[in-house]
Amino acid sequence: MAKSDTVPPLAYPERDEITVEGVLRALADPVRLAIVRQLASSDLEIACSALAVPVTKSTLTHHLAILRQAGVVAGRQQGTTRFNSLRRKDLDALFPGLLDGVLAAPR
Repeated sequence: MAKSDTVPPLAYPERDEITVEGVLRALADPVRLAIVRQLASSDLEIACSALAVPVTKSTLTHHLAILRQAGVVAGRQQGTTRFNSLRRKDLDALFPGLLDGVLAAPR
């Protein structure tokens, strides 16, 4: 890829494509839930390297891809850094109270 080429945007489902089954499946894993908790506690996007989870880089990438494919998080690439954010507005609009309930559950 030439330096002038841009990295394609990360794909994630539109709001109307998000299903409760997919969201719950994505949130069922403790590592993914830890990622979502970190994103929920921040008003800013978080770079992959700043997420505090006890997994390798490649495993983190896998977990973020599952969250993105389920519509739980959005990601954007800036240079060599990938930033992640919680799709809170979309999730709250589709499934009111779901995310609050999951995040309030004991760790």
